[in-house]
Amino acid sequence: MFRKRRRILTQLSLILALGLSACASLSRTPVTPTPLEPTQTPIPPTATPPPSAATVNGEYITLAEFQAEVERYKSAQTALGKTVTDADAKKVVLDDLIAQVLLSQAARENGFDLTEADLKSREDALAADLGGAEALSKWKSDHGYDDASFRVALKRSAESAWMRDKIIAEVPTTTEQVHVRQILTYNREDAQAALDQLKAGTDFDELAATYDEITRGELGWVPRGYLLDPKADEAVFALQVGAYSDIIETDIGFHIFKVIERGDHPLTPDALLTLQEKALTKWIADQHAQSDIVVAP
Repeated sequence: MFRKRRRILTQLSLILALGLSACASLSRTPVTPTPLEPTQTPIPPTATPPPSAATVNGEYITLAEFQAEVERYKSAQTALGKTVTDADAKKVVLDDLIAQVLLSQAARENGFDLTEADLKSREDALAADLGGAEALSKWKSDHGYDDASFRVALKRSAESAWMRDKIIAEVPTTTEQVHVRQILTYNREDAQAALDQLKAGTDFDELAATYDEITRGELGWVPRGYLLDPKADEAVFALQVGAYSDIIETDIGFHIFKVIERGDHPLTPDALLTLQEKALTKWIADQHAQSDIVVAP
């Protein structure tokens, strides 16, 4: 099947550390005024930024939190039987943390206000799920959290989840779609032979069935952006009802598409999830492009 198979929306890591600022203590030397010079006002002390992996619109992703999250990520991959390099782990984690911060900042800008009482309620619910406060405390310790970093991560998790849900909720559940069938081959010669038969008058549906006896070439209703390859997506939406395409080469093989119907149609659950994921990915990319993000060397 030439459909985009994706898992449920990519789960962003919800681990962000609190950027603590230490105030520098600066001594002030009294300035003695003279008749010819005005009194000088001392420059106030400035906060010393914490060692950071990055800043996002002025918000710190601390180096300590970043390093802890890299270790958590690597441990999780190891538990899944996967091997990941340090460089790859750092890239995945940093990209994820930046996305998390962008979402949480947008949530606050859109009026989401998580109070201390709300945060305590969430923490209590997690403790109950794990079997009590002691179980939660052990879980924090096992995963490299102290109380402060855990509460920051929990708060940011709630904020980013709220904004994520807001973004995906704006994806319509009904949209323009085309009902598509295809002839799929795995070399150009067979695809050209099929196209020649179509041009000679062979029925598309009968020919498609000879290439795929199970699905008979049926793809069903697909919205824009659902097919794996942009060339395929563009081709099917350019077709009139009843028309078939030229040969379209993709990573899967060589396709000839035919549009059976066109119109507004409810999205399938899989198509809806795909479009929601695309909407979330696009939102993060757009926010990233217009934000002030500084990554430490």
